[in-house]
This record gives sequence, C-alpha cells and structure tokens, in this order.
Amino acid sequence: MQRLDLRLQRNPNLKARFEQQQENFNRLMMQRSMASNKEAETQAVTTIPVVFHIVTANPNTVTDAQIQAQLDTLNKDFFGTNGDSVRIPSYFKPLFGKSSIQFCLAQRTPDGEITNGIIRKANATNFSIDDAVKHVNTGGSDAWNTDAYLNIWVSTLSGGILGYATFPNDGSPDDQGVVIDYRSLPGGSLTQYNGGKTLTHETGHYFNLSHIWGDDNGTCTGTDFVGDTPNQGDASGGCSTGIKTDNCTTTGNGVMYQNYMDYSYDQCLVMFTIEQVKRMEAALSQSRSSLLSSNGCQPVILRNYDLQLRTINNPAQRVCATNFTPSVTVRNRGVQAITSIDFTVSIDNNVVGTYKWTSSISSLQSQTITLNSAGITVGVHTISIAIGLINGVVDEDLTNNTLTQTVQYFPPVTSVSESFESSLFPPAGWDIVNADGSITWQRVTGIAKTGSASVMINNFDYDRIGEKDDLRLPTVNLSSSLDSAFLSFQVAAATYTATSTTNNVWDTLEVLVSSDCGQTYTSLYKKWGSNLVTRNTPTTFAFVPIATDWRKDSINVSNLIGKSDLLFAIRNTTGFENNIYLDDIRLRTVTVNPNLKESGFLVTPNPTNGAIAVQFYPQPMGLKGIQLLDGIGRKVAEVSIGNNAAGTLYNFNLTGHPSGIYYVRAVFADKVVTKKISKL
Repeated sequence: MQRLDLRLQRNPNLKARFEQQQENFNRLMMQRSMASNKEAETQAVTTIPVVFHIVTANPNTVTDAQIQAQLDTLNKDFFGTNGDSVRIPSYFKPLFGKSSIQFCLAQRTPDGEITNGIIRKANATNFSIDDAVKHVNTGGSDAWNTDAYLNIWVSTLSGGILGYATFPNDGSPDDQGVVIDYRSLPGGSLTQYNGGKTLTHETGHYFNLSHIWGDDNGTCTGTDFVGDTPNQGDASGGCSTGIKTDNCTTTGNGVMYQNYMDYSYDQCLVMFTIEQVKRMEAALSQSRSSLLSSNGCQPVILRNYDLQLRTINNPAQRVCATNFTPSVTVRNRGVQAITSIDFTVSIDNNVVGTYKWTSSISSLQSQTITLNSAGITVGVHTISIAIGLINGVVDEDLTNNTLTQTVQYFPPVTSVSESFESSLFPPAGWDIVNADGSITWQRVTGIAKTGSASVMINNFDYDRIGEKDDLRLPTVNLSSSLDSAFLSFQVAAATYTATSTTNNVWDTLEVLVSSDCGQTYTSLYKKWGSNLVTRNTPTTFAFVPIATDWRKDSINVSNLIGKSDLLFAIRNTTGFENNIYLDDIRLRTVTVNPNLKESGFLVTPNPTNGAIAVQFYPQPMGLKGIQLLDGIGRKVAEVSIGNNAAGTLYNFNLTGHPSGIYYVRAVFADKVVTKKISKL
C-alpha cells in the first residue's frame, strides 16, 4: 500500500481517478452479490502464468526449489488447501474462502520460447517502492507482457518493506505485478516472515484486496470494501491467540488477525474470507481479465519448420541518407536446421527489394542477417520486412514472419528555428524516441516563452524513474566555411523535492549529438536539480511556468563545424519530480566577413549614409578605446574601454554630420590602427 499511497499523495487527479475506479468496482461487486453470503460462487479453476524475476546480488542463491515451494504456498493459500488452515478458529470457519484462482510457472515466453518461468539477474542494489526493480535501465528486470503474465520480482528491499503490489488500474502496464523481499520466501532468513505468506498478501492487493483494517489509523471509519471481515483498528503484529478485540470490534469474535491481508506473523496468516475471494475473482474477470486468455501455462510444441523474424536492427526510426541497408535478426524456432531464407523488403506496401540468404541456423539458435540496400524518399514511411520460403518450403507459423518499422528521412538542414507554433508535432524533420511507450514530449498551448505554444514532458506523473525520452532535431550539416555555431533554447523547470535534498534522483535534461544517425551519442550539456530548475522553491503540484520562470541556455557547438548529418537530441531522464518545458529552440550559425578575418579590424559600410559598425576579429586584446575623427582630425565620437574587456562590435552614427572623409582610430596599448571612411 505504501507505493499506492505515495502515488495518490503526489497526484490529486490520480487519486480522484483511482477512487472513482474503485467506486465503480464496488458497485459491480454489489450487483454481483448473491442473496446468500454463505458460499462463494462456484467457478472452474483458472490458472494464471507467473514469471519470477530474481534480482539479487547472487540470484542463484534463490533456488528453483525455493521458487516452487513459494508457488505451492500461494496455490494452497488461494485454493484453501493450506495445511495451516486448521488454525482457523471455529467461529471464523464459516467465512473461510476458497478461490478458483491458481498459478503456474510460465512454460512459454511472450514470443513463444520455452521457459521455466524464472529469470535471474545479478544486482546488489537494495530496491525500494519506486519500481526500479521492474526495469532494466534502473538495474532491474523488464516485465513480461503484464496482460498475459503475473510478474513477480524477488529482490532485496530496503526500509523494512516485505513487499508491495500494483492494484488494478494503478500505474503503467509495464509496472503491473508484485515485488517481494527474497528473504520472505519459504525457508528465507526473515524470522517470522519466511513462510511465503508475503506473496499471498501482495497477490491479494494485485487482485484488489485492501488491508483488513482499512488503513484508517485506528479511527474505525475506514473500510476494506469486504462485508465479512470485522472492523479493525490497525494492523496486527506478532501471533495472537484466542479472541482478540480492539477499539473497532470490542465484543464478539474480535478481529480477524488470521487473515492474509493483515500483518501477523506468517504462521498465523491462514485464510481469506468468502467475500475477499469474490472480490479477487471479480477483479480477475474485470480489470485483470486479459490473464484469462493467456497461453503462458501451455507448453511449447516445436514445429518442424518455424523461423521467427525477431527484430529489425536497421533501419531505425531515423534514416540519414537516401538509401539504407536493412539488417534483421531471425531465430530458428523449429526442429530442422534452416539453410535458406527468402526475404522481401517493402516501403509503404510497395516491394523495393528481395534477398535470398543461404547458410545454416541450428534449432533454437539466432542469426543477424544483412540484406541488400534500398532507397528511400523524403517523408515518413512504413518499412516492412517479411520472410518468404525457408528451405524452399512454407513456414509452418506465418504469424511471426513479418515486422514493420516507421522511419523518416528528411534532407539535412543548415540551421534550426522552432517555436512549436504549428499544430504539426513533432514538426517536419523532428522525431521523438519514446522507448517505453509511456509519457513523452508533447506540444502544449497557452504556455510559452514566445508565441502561444511550447513543448513539455510531464515528469510530475512520470513515475518510471530512469526512463529516457529524446526530442530530436532535424539532421544538420555544419559547413566548414562557418566560423561559429550555437544551439540555444528556452527552458522552464521545477522540482517536487527541495533541491537541497541529498541522494535524490532528479529529472535530468541533457543535450547530445550523434554523427552516426543515432547509433551512438556524445553529451554536450547535462543539468539536473538546482542547476536545472528555473523556479527555486519546490512545487508540489504540476508545474506550469509563468513569464519569470524561463531561462535561455546556449551551447557552443563550433567544434562540430565541418561535420555533416549531425543529429542533436534533447533528452529527458525522469526522476519523477516535475515538468520541464522548452521553447524557441535555435541552431544559429555565424560566418565572419572574410575581410574582417583577414585584417582583424573592419568598418562597414564604407561609404556610409550615417550608421557604421566597427568590428574586431577575434576579440581584441589590449584595446583601450575607439575614436571617430573628421577629415581635419577633430574628435566626433569616442568609446573609452580602459582596462575593461573589449567587445567585438561597436556602433557609431554620423547622421547629421556633413559628408566627407572621416577616420576610425582603434587605440591599443601598444599601437594605433586607423581606417578611412567616406560619408555620402
């Protein structure tokens, strides 16, 4: 519940939405309620595939036998065949609930590979309730399809937490499942909590059961939304005996400290109630209903000829030239070795190339294959790569033979100026890399530094810490004739947490550049916390900037001059803090007048109608002042610099002065340089 409480506390809108969903579910429960509360609905057994992700310093110390013992405990607890149910007192026996929900170790992966349902990854991190254990990029293990599998992460948890779970409709799809401390497994080292009941408790949450005491801090006004559990003031502890009353249930049979949704020691947790079982089975038939059609418990039967097209490695989302060389990875999921493959490449449903590969791929082995090059035109396209005949025969499973990839090609530009005023987003030539398919960069209106629109990323709701989202500019050529180049943007950012907080994970804004079309990147700019924010006080609601919250940041990219097909990416790495906004993104280039570069001192225009610009290149050292003299040497105007740092541009105006010859004198510490000009 700690994870849910944190999410609801941070986001009032999420809290209202979750409470509405729970209200709808409770109304459904009332409609489904049978006239008699004596018996649970009779249903056929439903078996749900489970995958265990073991993420510990040495994951092999958690044995397959220990995982099987945990699964056996979970099944017995749900089915009501647990031997310790003899501890249920006689007065609670009529309420003993037995569920039709059972669990199996997954026998096939989401893409149909053979598995034992156990994944191991070495990581010594002590994880918390921030879901980092659920994602590879934060040191954990990515979930299998949560619509088809119950994902259970087994790790070392900090802060005295035994486990946590996602409720139905809580959080993103990839976060759905249960997390438990490995020491709570049967035979684990957590004395009193090593009977495997933590998983039973957390799986109850997963199927929409609340704590039996209603989480009301002893006020007796809360509820667990279940009619046959006694009102209870607070969590139980230890292992009570006999009838136990409290301030919410002061007489009768007392509180139900034997219930799996309480906090008693494992040896005392022995039952669900009939209404709790009904609630879990209703959750399975509603918000968790996709699990009912999963084939994860069915063993894999290998076909004779079955070649899977697993990934398109190239092209990626962005193509930086008018042709590309496709690369794919295939896997032989059949019995027979594959010695030949026919490929077809299509763009926008038009075949642009075929390729015949010959070599050998053994059963259950993979191979990366490079196909023939193909051309691409300007715009956004759908590329499809398909497997035809294998070994001269038709593949026995055609469902895994074709993959598509959306790609774009736009010719490189020489400058960028984007304020996101057009409704087209991303703008032409731009793209977004959103690896997790969740919250990402979006255009917003009514919030801007200039104009009426900007881009933002909603880190306030983005609780998948460590996820990265790239906003990528059009491909750029920086000609070798340029003298300087700068990438600038307006930024507005805030944090939820005080920036003085130590050991916090912050939202990070980074600018990177790639010279190989996004395969690798070099960082040019990286800010977080106090260096990034434009509003210094922590903001505990979704940040929306006002005029004074914007700051212009600029990056000198002159070292990239002479390079072509440069791909700049603005990357957000979420720390679940607060929103970041960007506006007025500019890539500005400067070419210095060749006469100025040659002489180092130039006066333009010459002749002039009045206004003149005095330029230096590079920044002049030892410049003390600039004088403007008429034809007989009288001083018309002067700029005194003294010991201050000199600039590179000074403006004068001869408007109102007579036509004729004038002189501009640059006075240095060790010399004087004079230029003659004419006023028309």
